[in-house]
Amino acid sequence: MGRAGSLLAPLALLAAAVSFPAAAADLIGDADRGAALFQRQCSACHRIGPDATNRVGPQLNGLFGRRAGTSPGFTYSRSMARMGNDGLTWTLETLDAYVENPKALVSGTRMAYKGLKDDGQRADLLAFLREHSDRPRDIPEAEPTARKTLPDLAPEILAIEGDAEYGAYLSSECSTCHQRDGTDRGIPSITLWPEEDFVIAMHAYKAKLRPHPVMQMMAGRLSNEEIAALAAYFATLEE
Repeated sequence: MGRAGSLLAPLALLAAAVSFPAAAADLIGDADRGAALFQRQCSACHRIGPDATNRVGPQLNGLFGRRAGTSPGFTYSRSMARMGNDGLTWTLETLDAYVENPKALVSGTRMAYKGLKDDGQRADLLAFLREHSDRPRDIPEAEPTARKTLPDLAPEILAIEGDAEYGAYLSSECSTCHQRDGTDRGIPSITLWPEEDFVIAMHAYKAKLRPHPVMQMMAGRLSNEEIAALAAYFATLEE
């Protein structure tokens, strides 16, 4: 058992004794494996631990509970700064989504990382990152490190083949803000987005993982088929 496992075992017993909800009792991964993963995949750009400084990416001490785009002394992309201004805060839930697919959560991020698809490896990595965040907020059952209770996006939703013509019909509300020619005028472009990224992003708004309230409202009005249609339309729209 890793360092996180030895720490979390008594916490799990405590949680059972005071009857925390079962969905909140999920334990995070193995911090030792996460440390090795961090070294292989993250250390070229990020530093963590005593005396860590900003490099290509920001230092990652105290990450949990931090508003996105606010590490002192680091110059973030406009997209990341915008998401922080919209309210994105790094929790176990939002970090899990970001590490899985950075550009699906923060389109336009400068982080050149394709994402980590393996659920277990992400849990290990987050366990390691959490060891460098302040306590006691890294207790598994406490915010901001509580496990998400929302359901994962079902594979059948990603498998829906969108009707691009229907998407064009639906797109008028989108294009009042997002420019069809792909230009970024303070609002990120969604033209030529990969369909899967578009669908994941819209469902992230529906699930309120992404914080922008207008987009949460807009996405909440759309059915799965309508989201797929919009994804198909914008993925093939010529700049």
